[in-house]
Amino acid sequence: MHKTFLSEVFKQIIDGMDIGLHVIDENGQTIVYNKKMMQMESMELMDVIDKNLLEVFKFKSDQESTLLQALHKGKETKNVKQTYFNNKGKEITTINNTFPLLINGEIRGAAEIARDVTKLEKLIRNNAARKGDTAYTFESIIGESSLIKEVIEHAKRATRTSSSVLIIGETGTGKELFAQSIHNGSARSASPFVSQNCAAIPDNLLESILFGTKKGAFTGSVDYPGLFEQADGGTLLLDEINSLNISLQAKLLRVLQERSIRRIGDSKDIPVDVRIIATINEDPIEAIANGHLRKDLYYRLGVVTLFIPPLRNRMEDIEPLVESFIAAYNSLFQMEVKEVEGEVLSSFYQYDWPGNVRELEHIVEGAMNLIMDEESIEYAHLPFHYRNKFMFKQANPIQMAAKKDSNPEKITSLKKHLKEAEKSYLKKALEINSHNITKTAEMLGISRQSLQYRIKKMSLDNKQ
Repeated sequence: MHKTFLSEVFKQIIDGMDIGLHVIDENGQTIVYNKKMMQMESMELMDVIDKNLLEVFKFKSDQESTLLQALHKGKETKNVKQTYFNNKGKEITTINNTFPLLINGEIRGAAEIARDVTKLEKLIRNNAARKGDTAYTFESIIGESSLIKEVIEHAKRATRTSSSVLIIGETGTGKELFAQSIHNGSARSASPFVSQNCAAIPDNLLESILFGTKKGAFTGSVDYPGLFEQADGGTLLLDEINSLNISLQAKLLRVLQERSIRRIGDSKDIPVDVRIIATINEDPIEAIANGHLRKDLYYRLGVVTLFIPPLRNRMEDIEPLVESFIAAYNSLFQMEVKEVEGEVLSSFYQYDWPGNVRELEHIVEGAMNLIMDEESIEYAHLPFHYRNKFMFKQANPIQMAAKKDSNPEKITSLKKHLKEAEKSYLKKALEINSHNITKTAEMLGISRQSLQYRIKKMSLDNKQ
């Protein structure tokens, strides 16, 4: 009774702590895991307790768990920052105090007391990315097509001056890559490159971020240098300029004309020397007509105008892009993938790539996550959503059924129509693969069991 009471008291004390506590036994299994730790790591008790640490959490290749260091090496650490991932893929960053648990001089477990700094770490990382190191140069731009080579040549010429640049292109075409390359190739390369997505932040907050604030301008305001001041001497990239409020576009135009800014709540102007590069993901003439872009700002920004062609217009660049992505993810994932199979490449050339180069990269990354020991990317490795869209485009049974039954008087219920379309689709896939269940399931991106269930349900097992 007394032991039960003490056990319950200790449990309540541990769960009431405003700091994470994680204890493992000599086998690396979790025996204590308090509520604060659950909150920090977005886990439930049943997901962690009595489980081996490495079954639940993943650590970067260059980092070993501080808990396991304490258990296996008797190493005590204080105020050590550690970044790792839970079993849902969520990134967690903590500052840890970790120590081995000794009984009669032998290590019988390890304990860790942790403070959550995940949000702070992301904020620091985001600020560094926004202000800082520009990784891309013109050598980073992959492509052999005449279209992309022409844009690269025009962009290189733009490095000789400080004129404003407007980069036009669909989402995923690589507009920021060009912006960074222009900055790094210019005389401003040693000065800051600051990037801001105009669509990501509310207008009232974006104004203070761009132009800064003066202490006392409003409740809680402090003296804060905006992005123009932070980019002084360098380059400011304004991404998706067509998302910027029209009134803010007027203030931006004033800055471009007068080369000075005024912080919110201040009465004095501050001179700034900043090159503006802006991007837009729609036709600027349509943006003006639709009220998304001021005409006078367009003329001011578009001193140099670059149009980045969509991937569907430069299909000859697909193969070198795929090769570069494979090389990059081989390095990142420590793999040795050598190529893509012909069937995969053929599908790439037939697809229209609405997400452009970014979508192609994500497809390659997704495929490499599914590879085990193979040395090439096979069609079955491609993410399901891509295979589904590609096959639907190639042979859309609903469209085929609609052509056969275009008489409006014969239209059936949607449920029945979709059922017939699915049956026709499965029948075609089975015929292509000579009714091989495994190959058909792989083509459709579903499990064998799921396919067999559908075959039985739709009476396709007699190869009708």
